[in-house]
Amino acid sequence: MLREPEDRDRAAVIELLASPEVGTYLGGPRPRAELEREMPRASGRRPGLFTVALDGAMIGRITLTRETGHLPQAAGKAELGYLFLPQAWGYGYAAEACAAALDWFAGALPGEPVVLATQTANVRSMRLAAKLGFIEVERFEAYGAEQWFGEWSPVTASD
Repeated sequence: MLREPEDRDRAAVIELLASPEVGTYLGGPRPRAELEREMPRASGRRPGLFTVALDGAMIGRITLTRETGHLPQAAGKAELGYLFLPQAWGYGYAAEACAAALDWFAGALPGEPVVLATQTANVRSMRLAAKLGFIEVERFEAYGAEQWFGEWSPVTASD
């Protein structure tokens, strides 16, 4: 289930961002103590931020927002991002949740493409991008690793 973030998700978000497995391709985990100090106790509304819940408990997060510039290729474009707790890996939850978010986006902004960037070494993320219908645009070096940059279009995805 995709839903808005709730205050009760705070502990799971901290677990997600502090996870060494999750941080492997994101520059490493963030220190738990730092997250505890900095993360607000109340969640705010943010369009394009979804909590992925299983039986009511958060198992991941999806963002589908216009990028502000962490990569020049994504600037001004809608970018899909996803993070899931390691115990939720391998069950198809990410594919199902990301497909639902892309469907929502295609309904809200028909015909507008979505971009995605991931490290080529992140085999799971590369497989997910292909499964979702993202097409490679380019590969480049950033953050000390080869990155893959792809684009999804609701026009080509539905053909």
